[in-house]
Amino acid sequence: MRKDILEYLLNHKGEYVSGQKISEELGISRTAVWKHIRVLKSRGYVIESYTKRGYCLMEAPELLLPELVGEGLQTKVFGKKIHYKEKVDSTNNVAKKLAEEGAEEGTIVLAEEQSGGRGRLERSFLSPFAQGVWFSLILRPTFLPMEVSKMTLLAAVALTKALHKMGLVECGIKWPNDILVKDRKVVGILTELNASMERINYLVMGIGINTSLTKKELPKDLRKTVTSFTIENVPVHRQALLQEVLLQLERYYEIAETEGFKPILAEWKVLSMMMGKEVEVSEPGRSFTGKAVDLDDSGNLIVETEAGRETVLAGDVRVRAVQ
Repeated sequence: MRKDILEYLLNHKGEYVSGQKISEELGISRTAVWKHIRVLKSRGYVIESYTKRGYCLMEAPELLLPELVGEGLQTKVFGKKIHYKEKVDSTNNVAKKLAEEGAEEGTIVLAEEQSGGRGRLERSFLSPFAQGVWFSLILRPTFLPMEVSKMTLLAAVALTKALHKMGLVECGIKWPNDILVKDRKVVGILTELNASMERINYLVMGIGINTSLTKKELPKDLRKTVTSFTIENVPVHRQALLQEVLLQLERYYEIAETEGFKPILAEWKVLSMMMGKEVEVSEPGRSFTGKAVDLDDSGNLIVETEAGRETVLAGDVRVRAVQ
């Protein structure tokens, strides 16, 4: 019913229509109309309402409808098949189910909102309606499962390149795959794998990019650690951003499949915001400090400490504040 109300308002955009007229046209109560319009307002629709005049849709959020995303998409495979959802718990959950059912490589699950978005280390990922690009990509790579950890670094390189092209030139990579602007996170990447010892059955890459979130809309505990295109005063169209991200992901994926990960790891080091800097590493059961100096051939971070070199396979790494 909410879609019917929205369609009605869109057909009368810029005009005031009474709640009574909407209720009569759609066969619902005026109270139901009011409740649905409250929800639409919470999702970014600018709807003015005045007694005796009714409701007027002034502005609608930019939606990532598949037919719009497909217009001008320059990829060969990625994003050619889109499963679009208004709201899901997690696009990764939907993508894994589709992958199990045989969805082909390059299929994406795209949502306007996630109620249970997740990042690395089981952290939650804020994904409000139409205020970011939230999607998951299904891949079926031919390389061995032992190589799959490098896919998160590949994604970080591709996303950073795409964001640079869209005007967010200050962003860089924090190991292994967070993308930051001034130490605040603008992109989250979560890769999930289904494989045997011999082969990868499928890989689902979940990506969340903050576009129009404002500081006021962020929970207080996230205001120092999260940012967006809007907070950084960089205008962006979500459709163009998604198209560029898919193009860069496909480009680097083709490199990995044909040339291997060596050139991608080299680019990662150039785009990293922590190479050569003092970092703090938190691993299960221990923590240490040192200088981030390199990546090994597996994409693990090499940290030079007073006691010698440490190889970081997993954990949380952050650049130390300047004293």
